Amino acid sequence: MKSWLILYLDELERRGASPYTIKNYGTDLRQFMDYCAECEITTLDALSVNVVRDYLAELTACSYVPASIARRVFELHAFGDFLVRRRAWNANLFRRVHAPRVPRKLPVYLTLDEVRRWLAVPRTDSPKGLRDRAIFETLYASGVRVSELVGMNLRDLDLAGAQCRILGKGDKERMVLLGQPAIDALRRYLELGRPALARPASGDALFLNRFGTRLSVRSVDELVRRAGIAAGIQKTVTPHVLRHTFATHLLDGGADLRTIQELLGHERLTATQIYTHVSRKHAQEVYLHAHPRSRESDRHWRDE
Repeated sequence: MKSWLILYLDELERRGASPYTIKNYGTDLRQFMDYCAECEITTLDALSVNVVRDYLAELTACSYVPASIARRVFELHAFGDFLVRRRAWNANLFRRVHAPRVPRKLPVYLTLDEVRRWLAVPRTDSPKGLRDRAIFETLYASGVRVSELVGMNLRDLDLAGAQCRILGKGDKERMVLLGQPAIDALRRYLELGRPALARPASGDALFLNRFGTRLSVRSVDELVRRAGIAAGIQKTVTPHVLRHTFATHLLDGGADLRTIQELLGHERLTATQIYTHVSRKHAQEVYLHAHPRSRESDRHWRDE
């Protein structure tokens, strides 16, 4: 089983999965395989649904929270799909096991003030600073996944049309929109930043590292996190938090869910609907802070 796991993790890396995703999948799936080994099961043919259910029961007995167990079930489902694609299995045995119900957490997002502070961190007096500012403006303006951002090529940009072609999950193409600050930052990077970073091996890659090759998902993630710390933001700022921020700010600004769904590249509207809850929570916080009688006791009226 572990030889199949190595092939699976290699495929995830080729498909542009983040280093954190690959690490988590590897850790969790190896944990399952170690459990199987303790049961003297080391091959795919020896697996059964009961073994998987016993494993999940043991996790519950060890006080794993439902969200953690659900994540492992999802990872097993995905691994099983890979095994079916590679013809190691005729059917995905793991999909006969269902994850526990988990209350959905509201996504973390930045306020407008936090976004402004975060965007101001990169200094634009160097090629690297110009690149970082262009990356940050593009993340916030478009809501793209970090894997989509690092996969951008020069030919994908249409700055005159304020848009960019993206190759998303499942190799599906979509167009994302760019605001004027992002367009300005990209133009400056293309004029002054990228030429200084480019090398013969740069090819068509848009965002380059110091060696002139395509910037990695890990590098962008680190840039975003460090800028969040430098900006004094108490939340952990990640590219995915920027994606949540993009969607939440659009909804607060009056955009409809279908438009946000298209821009985010969500296959199902249900994945986008979580932002309605975020927007409602934000509206409630604004109301409680702003309305003169939102928190006032009604004792005054009873006394009269």
